[in-house]
Amino acid sequence: MIPQASELKALLDFAVELARDAGEITRRHFKGSFVAERKADNSFVTAADRETEKYLRASIEKAFPDDAILGEEEGEKPGRSNCRWILDPIDGTYSFVHGVPLYGVLIGLEIGGKPLLGVVSFPALDELVYGARGVGCFWNDDPARVSSTGSLDEALLLATDFGVCEQYGFGRAAEILQRQVQARRTWGDAYGHILVATGRADIMLDPIMNVWDCAALLPILEEAGGTFTDWKGQRTIHGGNAISTNGKLFESVMAVIEKAEKS
Repeated sequence: MIPQASELKALLDFAVELARDAGEITRRHFKGSFVAERKADNSFVTAADRETEKYLRASIEKAFPDDAILGEEEGEKPGRSNCRWILDPIDGTYSFVHGVPLYGVLIGLEIGGKPLLGVVSFPALDELVYGARGVGCFWNDDPARVSSTGSLDEALLLATDFGVCEQYGFGRAAEILQRQVQARRTWGDAYGHILVATGRADIMLDPIMNVWDCAALLPILEEAGGTFTDWKGQRTIHGGNAISTNGKLFESVMAVIEKAEKS
């Protein structure tokens, strides 16, 4: 059963404060010196990732001891309730280790298997975007909405790395979309999706995503009036890839992908 908006608002308030505090942990590391290690998948991990996730988990366990928790660095802790918090302590670690401020702290909440709440903090940018089902989407406490762009030839298209689209089988679709839009940029990772949610971009492509990358984004995009789906157009955080749109361009983007797959 989906909680009432008032219940979700209380949970959202908790998650917002948690993200702010966690963001300060990352900011201290970001401004200092740290060692970046490589994980098995060759992605970066730092002490900031580990410290931030430990803080997030401990805070959630104290406030909601029966809830499950899934985090990128420490895996899954089973719960006894129907709630599961999904954490990415530093999304965009590549940016983080290179001193680029486009990294974020992601907190998502599933209730009964449905992603209903999301908070994304960009500590180095002093930006916080958050939303929950029926509560709305907010950008630094002001209402956030997607753009009104209605055609691809007026759109700003984003991807973390267009070359990676080719590696994961989406190269043809990404190539066509790049030709059809007005402009394209690589403001990527969670930041790209949040740019769509806040009306600063129109489409974001991600050919490879984990559930902790997605959980916070789906409720934010939807509450802002947009869409968050996999490359098949399915509304999910478990698709292994993702596309955010402003909603008005969703059908056009899906039509390009369908045509590309047939060609």
